[in-house]
Amino acid sequence: MPLKKPKTVPKIAKARSKSIDKLKESVPIKKEDELEYNCSLSFKFNPLKKIQQYSVKLNTIKLFSSMNYSITTQSKKEKKIIDISILGLTPRQTYFTQAGPADSELLFEDLYGEYTLNIIKKDGSINSALVDFNVFKKEIKILKEFLPEKKNNRKFCSFTVDKANCSFE
Repeated sequence: MPLKKPKTVPKIAKARSKSIDKLKESVPIKKEDELEYNCSLSFKFNPLKKIQQYSVKLNTIKLFSSMNYSITTQSKKEKKIIDISILGLTPRQTYFTQAGPADSELLFEDLYGEYTLNIIKKDGSINSALVDFNVFKKEIKILKEFLPEKKNNRKFCSFTVDKANCSFE
């Protein structure tokens, strides 16, 4: 008995993506502290635009051997607060695979002074650092790492300044 030809195309449910504000409000499930990400900060000179930018690199602590992954992120900058939400991992379109961490790089312009850098996971956990950017002295300082007051919040990210990869004009 043959199948009937469908008269309408079935609708596929879309994945719900949460905004950064919704992720900040959500309460994470209680888990043990485990470092999953490393956030490194550095200067980067863009020779095409001829401007100095600030690089925020996110790397996973775990290494992946079978595929190359990149971290999908969403960022928002308001006044003296930079919010970066981690949406997940996506495979890169490459034929050659090599063992290594998943990574993502975000570039920002015109940062001067103290900023609060928030790394937000999809479950609602937030790790924060108070960072002082000074392009004139060519230095980035992490003044304080902290966990914002939130129920079941846990440490999952470490913050470092990557002086070896700083590039200037």
